[in-house]
This record gives sequence, C-alpha cells and structure tokens, in this order.
Amino acid sequence: MSHHDLNMGRVTIPTDLDMVPETLELMKRWGADALRDCDGTDFPKELSRTGAKVYATYYTTRKDNAWAKANPEEVQQCYIMTAFHTAAGNELRIPLMKGISGELLKVNTRDDIKRWWEVIDRTTGDVVPAADWHYEDNEVVLVKAVPYHEYTVSFLAYLIWDPVHMYNAVVNDWQGVEHQITFDVRQPKTKAFTMERLKQFVADHPYVNVLRFTTFFHQFTLVFDELKREKFVDWYGYSASVSPYILEQFEKEVGYPFRAEYIVDQGYHNNQYRVPSKEYLDFMAFQRREVAKLAKEMVDITHELDREAMMFLGDHWIGTEPFMPEFASIGLDAVVGSVGNGSTLRLISDIPNVKYTEARLLPYFFPDTFYEGGNPVKEAKENWVTARRAILRKPVDRIGYGGYLKLACQFPDFLSYVESVCREFRQLYENVKGTTPYTIKTVAVLNCWGKMRAWGCHMVHHALYQKENYSYAGVIEALSGAAFDVRFLSFEDIKNNPHVLDGIDVILNVGDGDTAHTGGAWWADAEVVAPIRRFVHEGGGFIGVGEPSGHQHQGRYLQLAGLMGVEKETGFTLNYDKYNWQEQPDHFILADAGGDVDFGQCRAGIYALEGAQVLKTQEKEVQLAVNTFGKGRSVYISGLPYSFDNARLLHRGILWASNAEEQLHQWYSSNPCVDVHAYVKNGKYCVVNNTYEPQETTVYLGDGGSFPLQLDANEIKWYEI
Repeated sequence: MSHHDLNMGRVTIPTDLDMVPETLELMKRWGADALRDCDGTDFPKELSRTGAKVYATYYTTRKDNAWAKANPEEVQQCYIMTAFHTAAGNELRIPLMKGISGELLKVNTRDDIKRWWEVIDRTTGDVVPAADWHYEDNEVVLVKAVPYHEYTVSFLAYLIWDPVHMYNAVVNDWQGVEHQITFDVRQPKTKAFTMERLKQFVADHPYVNVLRFTTFFHQFTLVFDELKREKFVDWYGYSASVSPYILEQFEKEVGYPFRAEYIVDQGYHNNQYRVPSKEYLDFMAFQRREVAKLAKEMVDITHELDREAMMFLGDHWIGTEPFMPEFASIGLDAVVGSVGNGSTLRLISDIPNVKYTEARLLPYFFPDTFYEGGNPVKEAKENWVTARRAILRKPVDRIGYGGYLKLACQFPDFLSYVESVCREFRQLYENVKGTTPYTIKTVAVLNCWGKMRAWGCHMVHHALYQKENYSYAGVIEALSGAAFDVRFLSFEDIKNNPHVLDGIDVILNVGDGDTAHTGGAWWADAEVVAPIRRFVHEGGGFIGVGEPSGHQHQGRYLQLAGLMGVEKETGFTLNYDKYNWQEQPDHFILADAGGDVDFGQCRAGIYALEGAQVLKTQEKEVQLAVNTFGKGRSVYISGLPYSFDNARLLHRGILWASNAEEQLHQWYSSNPCVDVHAYVKNGKYCVVNNTYEPQETTVYLGDGGSFPLQLDANEIKWYEI
C-alpha cells in the first residue's frame, strides 16, 4: 500500500443538506470514500459528484404512513403479556395496556381474539377456556376465575409507532414528529407494494450506490411504558415478528397448532437466558427461512438495478441470523453494525458469505454525547481501543460513523482524533488482511444456542452493562481479542454428532445454572454428558465459569462436579462437612495476577471436593480451583469481568487446561496491558498498548526470542517477522 493509500479509503461518514463544505473537508482529512444519510437527515445532491460511494438508508417497513394508514390490517404486530393479576372472587378484570405505551401499541381486535390470544391461570399453568372470558374496552373479563389464583393475558397488538423511530425521537427530544408506523412486508398486499416502492426509491435516487437496508422486516423486541421509558428489550427477541397471517403459515409447516405461549413464554419472551423450547426453535427456523426468501427478492431487485445491498445488523434484523445457514441465501454484499466492544466487533467481522463488513464506531454524533462540556474524544478513544483488540484478530473491512455531522464539527479535537483512527485502521487492515493471525488453541463456548449466538452470549442489548452478567460477558469479551480460534457449540451439536469435539482443545461453559448459557436440563441427558466427560478424560480441557453444568439432578447440582472438583451448596448438602479450603495460590494460572483477582459478581456457595486444588477463596467461597480428570484438566472460575489482567488469567487458564503451559512464551507480552499479534503468512507482527498510559513490556517472538519494548499510550507498533 502506498503512502497515499494510507490516507484514503475504508471509511464512511454521515452528511446532511447544510454540511456540504464541512463534508468535503472531512472527506479529505479522514480519507472517507463513502457518504451516508441517517434517520432525520437528507443527502445533498451536490456531493454525488465527489466520486465517493453513496449509501442510502432504506427502510423496508416504515417511512410510508400513507400506506400504513390505508392498510391498517397489514401493520406489524407484537405479542404482549399483561402483568400478573390475582382474582379475589369469580370475576376478574385485566387491563391489557397497563404499563404499556399507548403511543407504541394498539390492541388488535381485528383478528380472532379467541384463537390468537391466551388467558392463562399462572397458578396452575392451565389455559382458561375461551368461553370463560370476553373482551370489553381494553380489558379482558374472566367470569369463572378461581379465587386467589393469578392470571395473565397474552394478546396481539399493532406496532403503531416504529420502536426505533420512537427511541430516536425520545433520545433526541424530537418534538411534533409524525410517528412512523411499521407495516408488514410479509403480507401479500404490502409485499407487492414494497417491491414496487423499492424500484421507485432507486429510480428517485440515481446517485445512490449502496442501499443500506435497515434492516428487513421484523424489529427486535423493544417495548416502552406509558412514560416512554424502555420497559423491556431483547436484541434477539422474536416477539414482534408475529401476525395471524405468519402464524397460520407456521402451523401448516410444522403440523401442530400455534400457541401464544410459544412466544410469550411466561412473560420472559424467550430471551437468550431462557433454555429455548422445541416450539420456539421451530418458530425461529421457520422465520429464518421465510425472511431469507423475501430478503433475497429485495436483494435481487437491488442487484438488477446495479446497486449494492447492505444490511444493518440491528433494528428490524430478526430472522436474518448471520451465522445460520439461511443467511447465505440472501446474497447480501455487505453487513454493517454498531460496535460497542470487542464482542460486538466480532459479531460483525466474523459474518461469512458477504463481500465486506463495516463497523459503525461510537460515539454516534447525537446530542447525548455532543453537547457543550461533553467529551466525545474520551468515548471515541475507549471505543476504538476496545474494538481494536478484536479487529486485530479478525478485521472488519471498513469503519464509519453515524449521526449529525454538524454536532461533531463543533469539537475540533474529536475531528483530529478520528483522523488518527482512520489512518491507523487503514494501516492495520493492510497488514492483516487475507490471513489468520497466529492462534495457540481452539476453544469452544458451549451453550444452548451454539453458533446462532456466536459472540452474542450474555448480550441483552449490545454492549450494555448488567450487574448480573458482566462477570460472564467478560469471558466472551476477553476471547474476542485473544489468540484462540473460538467456536460456538450447542448441546444439540454434541448430541447429534459426537465427533463435533474433534479438534477442540478446551470447552467453556459460562453462566448461571439453569439458563440457556449453561444448559439447564441438557445436563440430565446422558448422550450429552458422557461425550463431554470422555472428551476431558482423554486429555481435553474444561473451563467452567459461574455455575457451569448447573441443574439439580441425581444428587448433584453441578453435573460436572466430579470432573471440575467443585460443587454448589444449595442447602441440600449442609449436613456434609467440607474440608478442602486451603488456598494454593502458587500456580501457573495466577503467575501474572499480582495478588488480587476481580471475580466480579461471584457465585455464592461453591465448595471444593476432595482432590481438587483450590487457588482462591473469599470467605469460604471457592473463586478459583483446578482439577485433573483422567488425562484432562478442568478450571473453575466464579466470575471473570473483562479486564486486561482477567484476559491474561483466562489465557493462562486455557493453556493450563490444555496441558500446554510450555506454549506461553510464543508471540506473547509479559505485560497484560500489551498484546502481541502475529500474521505469520504475511510476515508481520504487531505489539499494541491497550491502555491510555505508556507501557513497558518484554515481547516474546514465535521462536522464543525476546526483546524489551516501551510503548506510548494506545500505541501500536508493526514489525517484519
């Protein structure tokens, strides 16, 4: 790559009608070769002559209220469950919209409510017969309730305000905007209309090269309350991908009647912590096939009109699961997504079957960051340095920003910082592209979802922090920038194909007991447990974090207790004395830890069995323990929030579990704040400082040679091998 090329390309920036000179200047400074619009902005025609690619955000399901209002029966729908209501007598009135924004949702009484709604006695789990309730004035009235039983109603509602448009309106305090209504492209009338609308959009925007579909058809679960506060959100949720039209097709395909409960799931809405039921997995698979088929039609039209088709990984992305086989059939050119950390970067960069991937870096140019006294540089630095760890393992092909350019232009130091990021990214990409970095071992994250949730484990809504899961999400975050080949396996994968563990060095099982991430009732299935025990016994490694294999069954809570050497006290074994508390901290795994380890929201009640080696305890709670099992080894960790020290501890844990301690000093930095990545095929390696302070380290090469090095804050140094 010539010096000139390092100044140009692989960067997308937003623009707006009144920002033409500023856009031209930033294109030069940042080397941007693509321009885009944003929700609430328009593209200035005079910029179509710059030679840059022009992206247009295309909404398949909104921005045409005239159509939505003329065809109210084809507005998108969502399943909602009411709160729990206790009957005091035989009559019980349940208000449907209490706690739900009436601006967002409107009860659907147009379709047969006795067929599509469900009233459930939550005390017994029984469905209340349709004859025993009726609907009047936004309430369901039960006439034969059992006193002091609790009841809920699951009902269909129309999405009369697109949830993302509502979110943008609330965050940016848009006053008096017309609420965009979401229509359902899966239904025949709207489908025919949409295909023509797409062709018309391209005809009306001749200067556009790339259609950025935002996204295709179904919004992830996002519900607001009467005060317009977020009530519940699930970035993976399928609750808003339903309508009687779709559900009747589903029934035909699977051959059993649909129930609202398959989606509502006791009010948990099948969020990714729930062990998914067979019916829910059937529904997701049906949606993936149908969405892919329809999305392909739109992509084919886009290609026939000589445009590229790009999908935004977010908003209406439900059914386009990018790691599942149906996705490839859509034929997209590119995927772009928002990056909050290393895991969300890999969520995009690892997507197969597209020509290129693009990362939308933070901060968005929104007033919640760009205000007088705000510090967008701080957020940009944190975002870049966090994402860079993962980019160095598997780069996206492009980076870019979104939002309102005029806000960013009020912060000259921000503009300068991003200029340096763009240059650094281009150099990195040039050095890394087309090769796999040196990997020490192959590890498999085992949960109920497998590759469907690759890199998305423990993610409720992108990179948002949750007290209950940051100690688990930290493991995935550490892996996103680590020198391991990371795979994602489901229990079903193991049950259906015992050879799926061939080529794996270490299995990880991370999370609370009885959740989808540890597996719940799967651990009572001998055809799953035996192959895992065999894998370790014959020399494989196992790392359990939190309550791995946690499920009460046959006298154990942790089903792999015998393999891991630890068990959880649930109250059932208080009558057994426990003696193995002696810490033995002098261990390979802790050699870099320097005393204290942050185990985060550690699990209570873990104790060691005889024969296990306890490395760390806290008030008679085991935090870290190791065990040998046959020829294999196991490591137990109570929790591991993301930090450089914890990433190092996990690195050492994986090497120890796979009997490979001697491989430590290969492409390695003695300082956990500094990473070494080698691209042997390209004859290059880099040393990168992940902190905001200068760092010193000893760098170890692939042949065991080493040299001392000093790095400036955030610095990355490139070398020839």
